[in-house]
Amino acid sequence: MTFLKSIIKRWRQWQPTMRVETLALLTSLFFSLGCNNLFWKSTLAGRALTQADTWLFALGVGVALVALHFILLGLVLNRWTAKPLLALLIVTTAFSSYYMSTFTVFLDPGMLRNVLRTDVKEASELFNVGMLPYLLVFAVLPLLLLFRIGLRREPMRRALPIRLVALVVALLLGGGSIILLFHDLAPLMRNNKEIRYLITPANYLYSLANVLTTDASNARRPRLQIGLDAKLADSWQQRKKPALFVFVVGETARAANWGLSGYARQTTPELAKLDVINFSKVTSCGTNTEVSVPCMFSPMSREEYKSSQHKESLLDVVQRAGVPVLWRDNNSGCKGACDRVPYEDLSNAKDPQLCQGNECYDEILLKGLAERLQRQPGNLLLVLHQKGSHGPAYYLRYPQAFEQFKPVCRTNKLQECDRQSIVNAYDNTLLYTDHFLASTIRLLQQQSGYRSALWYMSDHGESLGENNLYLHGAPYAFAPETQTHIPMVQWISPAFAQSTGLNLDCLRQQAASQPASHDNLFHSVLGLLDIHTQVYDPALDLFRTCRSGH
Repeated sequence: MTFLKSIIKRWRQWQPTMRVETLALLTSLFFSLGCNNLFWKSTLAGRALTQADTWLFALGVGVALVALHFILLGLVLNRWTAKPLLALLIVTTAFSSYYMSTFTVFLDPGMLRNVLRTDVKEASELFNVGMLPYLLVFAVLPLLLLFRIGLRREPMRRALPIRLVALVVALLLGGGSIILLFHDLAPLMRNNKEIRYLITPANYLYSLANVLTTDASNARRPRLQIGLDAKLADSWQQRKKPALFVFVVGETARAANWGLSGYARQTTPELAKLDVINFSKVTSCGTNTEVSVPCMFSPMSREEYKSSQHKESLLDVVQRAGVPVLWRDNNSGCKGACDRVPYEDLSNAKDPQLCQGNECYDEILLKGLAERLQRQPGNLLLVLHQKGSHGPAYYLRYPQAFEQFKPVCRTNKLQECDRQSIVNAYDNTLLYTDHFLASTIRLLQQQSGYRSALWYMSDHGESLGENNLYLHGAPYAFAPETQTHIPMVQWISPAFAQSTGLNLDCLRQQAASQPASHDNLFHSVLGLLDIHTQVYDPALDLFRTCRSGH
């Protein structure tokens, strides 16, 4: 007790005073050496720590890293802004470095946009008691030290030259280090461009600036209308039954674990018994929901979508042609894809059988649907947005009856579970998705007054610990196949196929085995619904060659 009192007394007496530049340098050292574990691991990968060259390389990179952060801080810190800004950066950097190290994620602009638009329920799943010791060391203790430090007061005529000299010295040291290391650094950065998104906090500061400027630019631009000439083909007048087309937006399902695509486990037993068509070579537009969902409904390709996100979507064109559209959601929203069509959020429904706490199982999307179709008959494009296999809390995504593969990981701190238990929990989510899709198909089969069809397509895949990589959101250029290779399934009723001239045998034997992607969705749906418009590209229609009269 006496020792503890002594420590507390010394702490109360300790209150050093320093220049803002000194504080910026100490903070830069802390960020560069203490909060960049994943960057250092990636940068030094393949280098022997027993060799002097490795240590010289690490020293040079460290100097450049410290200089970079010092320059960034030196441009914005003064005696009044230093503590509040550094406090914010320390807390944000602690959380960022924890999640980067834990799940091996990269804070590029796409990932940051996904983080900023994540809802409270999704964000809460990323919190766990296991992160508290980390936050204590990398957030709480630095904050305690920060607010014990006094900042020296100096007149502007003296402080400004000192700041300028400090920035010039940092620029020379950082630039000099890069020049000396250029022979080793150039190939590293050329072959691993994504490493720059591991430098914390520079990564999220850059990404935040990119997101804000891009969003501001898009906000000033009017959304470009497309398909103004869209209309239903004359053949629609000859069809006695209305069309019911259901598009299911899957969440985080990867093809590697999809039973219909050859996975060792049967994760799709119910679909396997139905007359569905499985597409085994499909890739996503992005590696996170924020990118993939609006991109899949866009008329643009994955490459075009990066810089042109201000156009209307497929749903606008279908609705403009005269087919009503309805979006039902059990996720975190449509990310702008459904902004101009009727929308129902069922993720917070109060159903004692299908909802527990703040979580609803995907079958909530079918609740009351049959009755609704009977009350309001007519053509309809219905979009169902799943919760699917969204991690890290896979065990919450399915009812207990679907926990077939055991044992399962029952925590959102995946690194504490053995990989097999993570895979088991994930595979159980696919079992439930299989049941949900089969239930939807059975519901459609009961609607004798409609000619109906279902199309299921996941938004992106998932990493389950391969190469110590978890979840999704890796930059597309080097994302593993598990995050971009996705399942896709179709069920088409005989009435729908006959009315559109679609040869299902051709579809199974030819189209289903061909490479496809989110790029095909826009044009293939227009083709299936027989909607005529100049924005339709027959070359991207997956089913054109299997329709009579194409």
